[in-house]
Amino acid sequence: MSKIRKILKMHSQQRPLLTIAAQADASRNTVKKYITAFKASGFTFDEVNALNDKELEDLFGKSKEHPPNARMQSMLRCFPHVDKELKRTGVNRQMLWEAYFKEFPDGYQYSQFCFYYNQWKARVNPTMHMDHKAGDKLYVDFAGEKLSITDKDTGEITPVEVFVAILGASQLTYVEAVMSQQKEDFIAACENTLHFIGGVPAAIVPDNLKAAVTKSSRYEPTLNETFEDFADHYGTTILPARAYRPRDKALVEGAVKIIYTKIYAPLNKHVYHSLTELNAAIWQALEVHNSQLLKGRNYSRILQFEEIERQTLAPLPVLRYQFKKQHQARVIKNGHVNLGPDKHYYSVPYRFIGKHVKLLYSRTTVEIYYNYERIALHKRNKNPYGYTTDKEHMASTHRFKSDWTPDMFLDWAASIHEDVRLYILQILERKQHPEQAYKSCLGVLGFAKKAGNERLTIACQRALSYGVYNYKTIQTILENKMDNYEESLFADELPMPDHKNIRGDYK
Repeated sequence: MSKIRKILKMHSQQRPLLTIAAQADASRNTVKKYITAFKASGFTFDEVNALNDKELEDLFGKSKEHPPNARMQSMLRCFPHVDKELKRTGVNRQMLWEAYFKEFPDGYQYSQFCFYYNQWKARVNPTMHMDHKAGDKLYVDFAGEKLSITDKDTGEITPVEVFVAILGASQLTYVEAVMSQQKEDFIAACENTLHFIGGVPAAIVPDNLKAAVTKSSRYEPTLNETFEDFADHYGTTILPARAYRPRDKALVEGAVKIIYTKIYAPLNKHVYHSLTELNAAIWQALEVHNSQLLKGRNYSRILQFEEIERQTLAPLPVLRYQFKKQHQARVIKNGHVNLGPDKHYYSVPYRFIGKHVKLLYSRTTVEIYYNYERIALHKRNKNPYGYTTDKEHMASTHRFKSDWTPDMFLDWAASIHEDVRLYILQILERKQHPEQAYKSCLGVLGFAKKAGNERLTIACQRALSYGVYNYKTIQTILENKMDNYEESLFADELPMPDHKNIRGDYK
């Protein structure tokens, strides 16, 4: 007020306008405004100078508000529609002004149209400083205040986190109570949000919580691997808000303040005994919130979403995301790696034997990575101490061994001779487990290549007559050429030789 008194005093002294502006440290237009108001008041300088600061402020500090004329009212009625249309891709102010001016030829020119629109938007929604495009961003965060559930039997009260998500353009809001801010609960809530809105936005904007960002940075934040994998599954991008930059997430913070009134207040009047029961009440209040008309507009969040944003979202994938856990392990000598939680072994290509690998496993699959390259993919098997093997991962000799079965050896023996097959069958039947006899069978059948099919057949026939079934017997027969011995038809009839060392009756 002292500056106004100084300006009016110098004016009463008939000093030039520029001099007054320079000495009062005010712009020329400001000086002119006060002088014009002084002249319009009809008071003398002495009368004005006698007023106290409050009376002086009433006279000069506040502009006279005039009710808008019909021309202005027509334009103001158009602004809610203008605000909604600007969120469509490819629509700009010039196009909307041309449509307005076509309907109201005596309306305001483009520059005035934009000026009054900015004033209207600041008045209707003072916290929104950004223009959000339809289908562009989904803002997510946790509310600062928690809700709670009460155990029916013990009366124990458990605080729960409240997840909040809001679409930038339509301001459609989703709220869900979860047990914690850990990545399992956070990712599940994000996924439920995408299914609630029925599509996928171009980007998800989280705060710098650990479930989303492992290392914050102004330029290149390090994303949590699981959250990034979730985003890849749904074909979207993660754009973390900058640390200590509240304007980056002003929309979701505004939504959190609103749900304190619209959702928390009615819910706090009741007691809930489970997360399911609490969320049912939250979603009932949320439906009312999304259906209410926005301030200064003739449409609600849900109506705006259905009209301008739903069709801009990318479609949801057929399958929901499967949350994956990590496990580090070393590939053992048989080319398998152990998934510790299940105590089950999975194969990898044999060249990775001895390497340290990372396993990413979900409810149904197990992925194995080495230096960020996926080297194996298996269906998850929770059978403890079992083996899941892909034959392509094995060396050629190992593949041959993996194909060993009793039928394989029997077929091989039958291709030589039926007596060879009978001998192999006897070897297999005398072992507690067939695999214990595989090497014996392999050794016996290998003599076909060394000695020939005929000699092996005779050796097996002789060994069958002995009633001894093992590799060593066949080896002894062939090495000592016992297969060439001819049996005498009357050997049993020959007399015993007379010798003093022969036991029995001695004469």
